Amino acid sequence: MRKRKKKNNLKKVVFTFILLSLLWIFGFYLYTTYQNIEINESSYTAKKTESTTEVQTVEKVEEESKKVADIIEETTSKVVGISKLKNTGSSILSKSDETELGLGTGIIVTDNGYILSNSHVTGEKYSICYITLENGNKYDGTVVWSDTDLDLSITKINAKNLECVELGDSDAVRVGETVYAIGNPIGYEFRRTVTSGIISAKNRTIKIEEEDKQSYMTDLIQTDATINPGNSGGPLITPSGQVIGINTVKISSAEGIGFAVPINIVKPIIESFKNTGNFEEATVGIYAYDKEVIPYLNSSFNANFDKGIYVAQIIKNGPASNTELKEGDIIESIDGKDLNTVNDLREYIYTKKQNDEVTLKIVRGKINREIKLTLGKK
Repeated sequence: MRKRKKKNNLKKVVFTFILLSLLWIFGFYLYTTYQNIEINESSYTAKKTESTTEVQTVEKVEEESKKVADIIEETTSKVVGISKLKNTGSSILSKSDETELGLGTGIIVTDNGYILSNSHVTGEKYSICYITLENGNKYDGTVVWSDTDLDLSITKINAKNLECVELGDSDAVRVGETVYAIGNPIGYEFRRTVTSGIISAKNRTIKIEEEDKQSYMTDLIQTDATINPGNSGGPLITPSGQVIGINTVKISSAEGIGFAVPINIVKPIIESFKNTGNFEEATVGIYAYDKEVIPYLNSSFNANFDKGIYVAQIIKNGPASNTELKEGDIIESIDGKDLNTVNDLREYIYTKKQNDEVTLKIVRGKINREIKLTLGKK
């Protein structure tokens, strides 16, 4: 009996020892595992990295903002004031009403004195207008080229070694991109005003009604950058300072709807004046419409085409009058260049000379054909 009791006590001691050993081992395991978990340190490190990144981003934004401001400041120095009436005051941009002086804006496009603006600002070819540079120097200007359909003109002043703007690619711009409009709204006090916005749309067509006449402007860039009276002829620029359009009109019955003529259309003309001092405009000898314009015309013109431009009229005794081209034809391409707007045709023709031969690809009903013609003088 005594031996059995001793044996039971021994078992209890052994069991207790084993249990305590297991508890100690388990406790030691938990302790060492907890010590190796670096939750706080890892979290702190991550937060520190995020904080550093945010600071760098803010600094980068500030840097970019300063860069844009520098570019705009540089571009405004190449913006000029234009008036149709000579002013005896200290500047042509006086406090007089804009309609009285015919105030507007222009940009220097060559270092030898060619100024790009709107035709409704400067007047037609051979008109005289008055130019004021940023440094206050004033010049008499002669309009050497003007197109009322495009509402663009080029004026020559007798000046050399001018700083000129950088021209961008208006075909490459996208809806939603940031743009800045620069101009001389209202009068002298607000000269070279800068407004910002985005490109709201491309290839816009609008109807212009004035003096009981209707006309259409096509392929325009729409922007919500504020354009006021006097901004006409001023540049629409990208954040890098490239001019992608010339501000022309705004919708007076709505806010934030302004339009600019794409710069690409006039590049060949600027280049010709810069290199030769002259530009002889060639022509196909037709009146044509974009697909987007035809619904405005309320006419029997056939608008059932997906691409190309509609030949509405062939000018009598013009280059096209002696060819197989007919009214109602759709011109899809010229020398292999696809046409979707009349400005596409203009832009290409501006690169050609009188007496150059071109090939038109046309569609007439179900008939496709090519027609060759020799360009004439406009």
